[in-house]
Amino acid sequence: MALPRGLLLAAALCLLLLAAADAGTVGVNWGRVANDLPSPAAVVQLLKQHGIAQVKLYDTEPAVLRALANSGIKVVVALPNEQLAAAARRPSYALTWVRRNVAAYYPATQIQGIAVGNEVFATAANVTAQLVPAMINVHAALARLNMDKAVKVSSPVALSALANSYPPSAGVFKEELAQSVMKPMLDFLAQTGSDLMVNCYPFFAYADNAGVISLDYALFRPNAGELDSGSGLKYYSLLDAQLDAVFTAVGKLGNYNGVHVVVSETGWPSKGDAKEVGAGAANAAAYNGNLVRRVLSKNAGTPRRPDADIDVYLFALFNENQKPGPTSERNYGVFYPNQQKVYDVEFVLGSGGSVGAGGGLGWQDNGSGNAAPATGGGVVRAAATPGEAWCVANAMVGEARLHAALDYACGPGGADCKGIQPGAACFEPNTMVAHASYAFNDYYQRKGRSIGTCDFAGAAYVVNQAPKMGKCELPSTV
Repeated sequence: MALPRGLLLAAALCLLLLAAADAGTVGVNWGRVANDLPSPAAVVQLLKQHGIAQVKLYDTEPAVLRALANSGIKVVVALPNEQLAAAARRPSYALTWVRRNVAAYYPATQIQGIAVGNEVFATAANVTAQLVPAMINVHAALARLNMDKAVKVSSPVALSALANSYPPSAGVFKEELAQSVMKPMLDFLAQTGSDLMVNCYPFFAYADNAGVISLDYALFRPNAGELDSGSGLKYYSLLDAQLDAVFTAVGKLGNYNGVHVVVSETGWPSKGDAKEVGAGAANAAAYNGNLVRRVLSKNAGTPRRPDADIDVYLFALFNENQKPGPTSERNYGVFYPNQQKVYDVEFVLGSGGSVGAGGGLGWQDNGSGNAAPATGGGVVRAAATPGEAWCVANAMVGEARLHAALDYACGPGGADCKGIQPGAACFEPNTMVAHASYAFNDYYQRKGRSIGTCDFAGAAYVVNQAPKMGKCELPSTV
């Protein structure tokens, strides 16, 4: 199964080039609907301790903005829904707001964006018509203060703005929003070089349809995939399907391929009511951990936009005890208010960096002439069961990259691949994903499951539940 050495090195070089593009970034939403949170200064230290370099706020609280000054953390602030109408009606109101809430703290506080409203169509429908005018006035205020190049303006849109999201090729905005709001917003974003912000929660879709949606599909775990018969594209994650439904809907309004997309909110609750199927710490760890790994290893593209580097803001930094609604609403945090982790997710790059730190994820020459996985590669570990971990293939990178990584693992990598030869115990299922998973896992276990040994330039990732591969069982040790 091994390639000749020349082809192997060529394949490894191709993987290096494929992985060389800029990765997306990961930030976190810092909500404060609670009465037991740490001081803003303590929170900033927590962010720095864990390498979280980007935050999104829901207001412009002075104590928070002052605490973030000179921290190196990039910030998105918000103009609340309640102020939209005034900002839309009166340019002078928008100018005063920008002066008091943005210019007064910039550049010591690295404000890079303003979210004008939040899920306006879903939570403040009465001011929907004022949304784009408010965005235009806020941008005009920034321009007047010579800040429009550094601070961009957008507005987070809920997935419920779509009239249809399944299959992804049928994505379309609601009729009452498409031409009157979304097209003018997209025109504005394209003209100003701003991002389209979308809030996506696969958890909601899974909880409502657990009988038909695979949990593995929702959590970025290995799965059989879902074919979109309308486009012929195959999906291996629910988030990808949701994002491509948005891309399809956007495409029906015009050519906006130049508009960058930011997932402004996404997450999974660590606790929920009895009816909230799927809520739990292990699933939250898997969802957030696997998502961050994808983003930092430059595999955040979707089947419709495979080359897209999509930035993500996890929801949320803390569990917030005063949020209304079901139990899940108070349990999206990565941290408890006492600053301890809710579940064991490590956002780590092998070089010692963390979330938002960027870094090279690829392959390197180890000096012997053989290409080896870079020790600076990124790994995100979601350890639901300490001591048990497996390395599996990432089907989303495609068979060419899997094949090159498989041949490295079975050749110079030293993995024992006899088990996937014809007639052997794990030859079936005879698929590239299954065979690559076998080889990657053997390599990973032999290397002591050390940082960077389950990456293969984004072609593999760690899971903490035993993979299902027909009758073949992958060991969690060697």
